Amino acid sequence: MNRKMITTIIGLIMVVAGYWYGRISDPGKGAVVGNGAKVGKIVTPFMLKRLDDTAVTVGKIGKVTVINFWATWCTPCQEEMPELENFAQNNQQNVNFYAVDVQESPKLIRDFASNSQYRMNILLDNSGEIARNFEISTLPTTVIINKHGMIKYRKSGAMTRDELEGIINSL
Repeated sequence: MNRKMITTIIGLIMVVAGYWYGRISDPGKGAVVGNGAKVGKIVTPFMLKRLDDTAVTVGKIGKVTVINFWATWCTPCQEEMPELENFAQNNQQNVNFYAVDVQESPKLIRDFASNSQYRMNILLDNSGEIARNFEISTLPTTVIINKHGMIKYRKSGAMTRDELEGIINSL
């Protein structure tokens, strides 16, 4: 009986350790160091492509970075886009703003952006890997990273220009 209990405990420890190990991202591959994109975590810079197929490094140290995860089919995303466009255009000098579309075709996104006349930095997360690394489960989700590379704010749900500016000014 005692041997059976010890074997069970060791088995449980191994399962928990395996789960934990699998959830810790590799800093060389993933977008985030540590267990998910939680406030207080440091973001490892990562690359995504723009709609024109040029590569962009997101999360560079030195400037505040705003990453908004979205999709064209998402009604709250569509509703917040004019506010985000306004914010992005008016804060280009102080903030790196990226609207990261999650797993949609570049043509669909290009058409959406063109029809709405959006000029903000729209990036493509074709595989959804970056969204998974940031543990995005709801669209839209906005993550704000300070100039030192630390996540300072995260919100699931639509954002307004005033909300973004208030958060940025408090950093």
